[in-house]
Formats: sequence, C-alpha cells, structure tokens
Amino acid sequence: MPAARPAHISVLAACLAFATASAWAQTSQLPITPEQRRVADQVASAGVPLSELAPNAPDQHTVKAGDTLWDISQLFLKSPWRWPELWGMNRDQIRNPHLIYPGQVLLLVKSDGRARLQLAQDVGGSAPGGAVKLSPRMRIASLDANPITSIPLNLIQPFLTDAVVFDSDKLATAPRIVAAQEGHVMLSQGDLAYARGDFGNNVEFRVFRTARELRDPTTKEILGYEAPYVGTAELTRAASTQRDADGKDLPVPATMTIKLIKQEVGMGDRLMPAPARNLDRYVPHAPEQPIAGQIAAIYGEALNAGQNQIVALNRGRRDGMERGHVLALWRDGAIAVDKTQAKAQTVKLPDERHGVLFVFEVYERVSYALIISVKEPVKAGDRFTQP
Repeated sequence: MPAARPAHISVLAACLAFATASAWAQTSQLPITPEQRRVADQVASAGVPLSELAPNAPDQHTVKAGDTLWDISQLFLKSPWRWPELWGMNRDQIRNPHLIYPGQVLLLVKSDGRARLQLAQDVGGSAPGGAVKLSPRMRIASLDANPITSIPLNLIQPFLTDAVVFDSDKLATAPRIVAAQEGHVMLSQGDLAYARGDFGNNVEFRVFRTARELRDPTTKEILGYEAPYVGTAELTRAASTQRDADGKDLPVPATMTIKLIKQEVGMGDRLMPAPARNLDRYVPHAPEQPIAGQIAAIYGEALNAGQNQIVALNRGRRDGMERGHVLALWRDGAIAVDKTQAKAQTVKLPDERHGVLFVFEVYERVSYALIISVKEPVKAGDRFTQP
C-alpha cells in the first residue's frame, strides 16, 4: 500500500507566467488550496533533485495551442499530476497556476544537483553556433489570448451534460412529461410537451430517464442514483386549471418546449432544474489523507473500461474526495501455485498498480473519474488508492 504522501518533494515546478496584470485580476478568485501554497513555499527556493526529472526532459519548451498543463508537466516530471510543485518554483512571480498561455517559453535550469523551470525570453539575438540567449523573466507581449487548460476538457465536457447523480431518488417526485402535441409518443427538438409537477421558480430544465442505482461493490449499499440525460426543455406556459361544462375544475399541464435532445424525449421522462457547471477548476493534486475505494460502475453500457473512459467511484465528498484528485488504480494479484518445493503451495501474487484516475466531478457519496492511463481493462470492483 503506498504512503499518503512522498517522503520528500519529488517533482519539478514550472514558472508559468500571465499575459497581463488585468488578466490576473480577472482570475484572482480561482481556488488555491492551503496545501498547494504550502508545497509551493517548500520548493520555491531550492528546486528539486535532478533524479526527479523525466528521463527525456527537454532543456526548453515553448507552450503551444493544444497543450495542457498535464502535457507540459509530463514533459519535465516523472509524476505529472504533482501540480503544486509544478506551479511553486517561482512563487514570487506566479501567484496563480491557472493562467498559462501559448507562446511562453520554459527553460530548464540545472545547478548543484537541483533543477528548476523558469520562464525564458530571447534577449538579444543568437549566440555562436545558433544558440539562443535566454534570460529568466516575465513574458508579457505577443501571447495567445486564451490560456491553456489543465487537462483535455474535450474528454469530459460531453459527460458533464450527460449524467447527474442524486443522493436520493429525487426523480421519482420530479415534474414529469404526461402528454405531447398532436398525440406524439416521442418528442424531438422544437416540439411541445405537457408536464405536471412542482416547477418552483425555474424555467430551464434538463430531461432525464429513470435513474439507475449506483451501489457499493462490497456492501451493496445504494450510494446514489445516476440519471441518464435525454435533453433540455424550457417552461413556456405555467400550469393552470380550467372549468369544464359541468363546472368541475380540471388541471391544465404546463407547456414545455424541447430545446436540445441527445435522444428522443418520451412520456414519463422527468424534469429537473439545470445545474450550474464549472469546467475551469480542475487542478491535479494528491489527496491530503489516505483514501481507498472501489470502482462502483463503468459509465455507459460497457462491462470494462480503458484509457479516456469514465468510471464512477464509491467515494465522494463526505469521504474527502475533491475535484482534481489523482488516484492510483490497482490490479489484484493472481492466485498462483509454487511448485519449486517438494510440496506445492498456493500463493497470492502482490497487487500491482496499473493506472491513474483523475477525479473531475464529486457528489456526496459518489465521484466520477477519467482514466488517464491504464495497463489492463478496468471493471467494477477494481481498487483505487491515493497515488
């Protein structure tokens, strides 16, 4: 079982500068945890041992469009997820790790058995032999206006509109679609639907099918209810009542307009207010305390999962799980027979680490993670721990 945290600081930090002072002001509220600041302070002056560099760490790298912070740290470090160290080397210049722009040049500086990464800029032409003279400094001009992301958001962004986990089966009592215009059974974009229930003060809704239970692989306890996403709808006319010819008040359902669909909307589908989503705050870091759990489910219909697929974990907010946590995947050691002695003996081989998870969405008792790397197919029940 790995330790909760390495015995020494084991990752190179990068000086990744901002484009303008105003850009800093716009993002000054992005989260920097106390642990990130602690580690940044710890490595800011000394750098890290050369032994902690990636085997083929380049002497310099120019940040380009399409880079991610994970990509850049992987160029220089053995453990690209150690985010605070990547940021903390130049704490005097870099107060916030979220602003990194294409066009910035990173220079790897080595001295006295230590290494640090500094921002570099041409300061006056080429030296003999074609070498460029570089000087650590802040680069302000001629940068791409769009900062790069922490991880490839294209891998998880579609998922963030596809699934929601509810702590209880809220969909059972949520507003429901009860009828459609002109007797339609299935609805497409632009169609009108009629729904009943308590809409509160909400106008924008997401449409879900019946939720499925997410259960703990060991205890079988229900951890939450995963609701498959169908589409979105807008409340265009509130519910009311209308008196019939006999003087009896009849309920008139609310009118909904189907705005976007992933699949056709049907009778009985449920409506929930559209939750706010934040795609920016994905800062890779290790859990501060030991954590262990299991894969609760593979997202979708597959029985196994591989790299760049999404899994549900049986640990959530109440267990200390956070967005950005990096976790190690473990493969159970096989049962083998030792036949090298006079009497054969059954043995269990050691568990082996074979992958990395990146947590990007956290609920009370469940989290979703992206499989960053893996050697063997991942299945429900597989273990994870802190890295």
